Amino acid sequence: MKTTTYLSLFCILFFLSGCKPSPHPKNPNYAIIKPKVKYQASKKNLGKMVKQLQGSPYVWAEEGPNNFDCSGFTYYLYGSMGIDIPRVARHQAKVGKRISPKDLQYGDLIFFATNKRNSKKITHVGMYLGDGWFTHASTVKHEVIYSNLFTSPYYKKRLRVCRRYLPESTTQIASTTAPTWGATKTKETVPIKQTNQSATSKLKKAIIIKAPIKEIEQPNTSGHFYVQVGSFLGKPKSALIYQITRHGFNHKIIKFVKDGRQISKLLIGGYQSRSEARSILKLVRKNIQKDAFIAEIR
Repeated sequence: MKTTTYLSLFCILFFLSGCKPSPHPKNPNYAIIKPKVKYQASKKNLGKMVKQLQGSPYVWAEEGPNNFDCSGFTYYLYGSMGIDIPRVARHQAKVGKRISPKDLQYGDLIFFATNKRNSKKITHVGMYLGDGWFTHASTVKHEVIYSNLFTSPYYKKRLRVCRRYLPESTTQIASTTAPTWGATKTKETVPIKQTNQSATSKLKKAIIIKAPIKEIEQPNTSGHFYVQVGSFLGKPKSALIYQITRHGFNHKIIKFVKDGRQISKLLIGGYQSRSEARSILKLVRKNIQKDAFIAEIR
């Protein structure tokens, strides 16, 4: 009976994996398909699309609506709001308003040089979400994922250009502690600075970022008591891990196999005493996961 169940599960997984398109097709479609305008230009509408497109397959030379390469993804996001930007990452990096890393806001595009032979050539792009997080069509994971500039030395080292394309006079700026792709609905508005004509005339020049971005420092914790956020089939969702790191907690993932399936336990901690873990549990239940509980692991 178990053998039949495993065989059926294997067949289903094989079938699903076979449905996923190749990230590098033999005959790429280089024709540029301009996306239909579906939304007004706003961070709220960007947030809707980010949520909908998370996990979409990476396919070279595609710009949606179902498959994307990195610049095709950003081209689709902005094109769907009626904002025309170039199709290729290195061209996208030459237009829009130049932004310093410390001034990044939700919706800004961030550009990377990932070519080992040329540290200045723009080869990858993502859209900034807040607190170091950005969404992009990953050439490694072969799908649209979340990554973090603060916790990824790879991306932090290769960041070169930051650009803004949203019309500031018509958009709300999301708080970095409440990104529009998260669960909370809290927003805040920020005063808009007017730019003079001389500043506007300089927008076409890409800014090369040399200063490192400051990393988020988390307190070191060690002990046998943890707050267990949950158990998951496969990997915990990136959005949940984001919520944990945003509130300043260290997390740990324990992986094991049960009934032929990989299970992941997502833990916060550890802490020296149960009372210390209990105080953290209250915060976790209030802000992250209502059914979290204390687990002792030795």
